[in-house]
Amino acid sequence: MPFGIGIWEIAILLLVALLVFGPKRLPEMGRSLGRGMREFKDSVSGKDRDDDPFDTESFNAELPPAREEHTVTATPASPVVRERDPLS
Repeated sequence: MPFGIGIWEIAILLLVALLVFGPKRLPEMGRSLGRGMREFKDSVSGKDRDDDPFDTESFNAELPPAREEHTVTATPASPVVRERDPLS
């Protein structure tokens, strides 16, 4: 293994990461780490991914669906029409 790290050390590190960050955050962190490593590799190798049309589609596919926000708009209250009292 690279850097003298065995399979048991990797398993313990992954278990600690799971306990610290939780099961919801861990996949998100893995995706961002992979994306960062890919960008670093591309910048070192000199590749330009700006003209790749599939790059934006894959980025948008990873985004969660937008939440629907339900807003309640208040309607203006109808004015109260009072008849004048003829005695006053």
